[in-house]
Amino acid sequence: MIEMSKTIDKTQDLENPVVIPPEAYISRDYAEAEQDRLFRKVWLQAGRLEDLREVGDFITYNIGPDSVIIVKSGEGELSAYHNVCPHRGRRLVDTPEGKRNARGTRKNFICGYHGWTFGLDGENTYIEHEEDWQGSLCAGRADLGKVHVDTWGGWIWINLDPDCKPLREYLGVIPEMLDPYQLENMRPRWRKWIIFDCNWKVAMEAFAETYHVSSTHPEFNAFGQFRGWARNHGLHTNIGYEAPKGMEEDSGKMRVGSGADPRLTTAEMQNFTWENANTNTTAKLVEVANRLKDELPEGTPAAEVSAHWIKTAREEDAARGVNWPNVAPEHTAKAGTAWQVFPNFQIGQAVQNMLCYHARPFGNDPDKCYFEAAVYELYPEGEAPETEWEYTKPHEWPPVLQQDFANMAAVQQGMKNAGFRGAQVNPYMERAVASLHLNLSRYMGTGAPRPRN
Repeated sequence: MIEMSKTIDKTQDLENPVVIPPEAYISRDYAEAEQDRLFRKVWLQAGRLEDLREVGDFITYNIGPDSVIIVKSGEGELSAYHNVCPHRGRRLVDTPEGKRNARGTRKNFICGYHGWTFGLDGENTYIEHEEDWQGSLCAGRADLGKVHVDTWGGWIWINLDPDCKPLREYLGVIPEMLDPYQLENMRPRWRKWIIFDCNWKVAMEAFAETYHVSSTHPEFNAFGQFRGWARNHGLHTNIGYEAPKGMEEDSGKMRVGSGADPRLTTAEMQNFTWENANTNTTAKLVEVANRLKDELPEGTPAAEVSAHWIKTAREEDAARGVNWPNVAPEHTAKAGTAWQVFPNFQIGQAVQNMLCYHARPFGNDPDKCYFEAAVYELYPEGEAPETEWEYTKPHEWPPVLQQDFANMAAVQQGMKNAGFRGAQVNPYMERAVASLHLNLSRYMGTGAPRPRN
């Protein structure tokens, strides 16, 4: 039975079975409260540094009714401002129709309503008939409101709370665990976004556990077992796969195939992943995997197949100017395959590629969200492709992600069912889901997981 009078308040309690009430997913009151209680209090991933190369380059980031302009305001300097004119409240930069966000280059920002003008430093430089205000607009009252901005991992992070803690303190152990992967050196191969029919938390949770792999993506069962784990680290969590001793690399993304001939199943899994997920691997890894049958004798043990595959791909990448960072297998085992940065960003890291997910509310509608995915990898100097955020319809996404989408929409509807008594998550493989709701409840004041007795 569920003990309704009790809630979980300690992270160690997440090691036991819990039930998550559905209000965080379906309540409009909860959705309306999220902006002020949550999103205006946390650090949010808002873009990549490579999108701001020259002084004057800017992007916008929108979260609910809030919009932020992030601009390269000087050499080696970033600034962020509330995207609103302090005169009458008009947004300074509009998001073009059909685009995820605004992006461009400007010498200044001019309000389209009355022409108030602001420099890259946020200071007001022009007000028509300023004398009419009788000197009351001095002391910064006519300047743009500043937003905290910082960088880590090649990303730009913002915080709307004037009294927020520093980004590095907020990220906790994540820099220690992910800095060895040198994520700042990767560039996007593709970036897609969609407005989807589920709550933003349903979207993020679809990728925060490995428990679903064998049933949602049964095609992968032919290549091995995908039993995974989830661990909580304060605000944040990570997930990964179990791996045999001596094959710690298989805790990460570069997994060798199982069966009688791992040379063949590794190639089959790489080809399937490239064609049907278009992520979690690279063209070089696929190419080398397809040569394993020619370069290794039949009967080669899986550990030797893995070692040869990775060593060869690393060396051939280095020859073309793609240098993988060196990450010890023991570190790979601890880092796993992905980190969930509270509340709404996931980094799926490897030494030469990464897959990232990001979700945001769609207004106050608990049944919709903006969902985004981006694939990054290492490129030779000057050879990274130029990518934009591309709106992609559900049937146009890679087939494996379409399988996840089917779950996301159906879960959102199912949670409204009168017979649904709350999510009963796996305390070993789905702990990241329970951890998300424990931390959400600390901001929101409701929705904490309850013990399952």
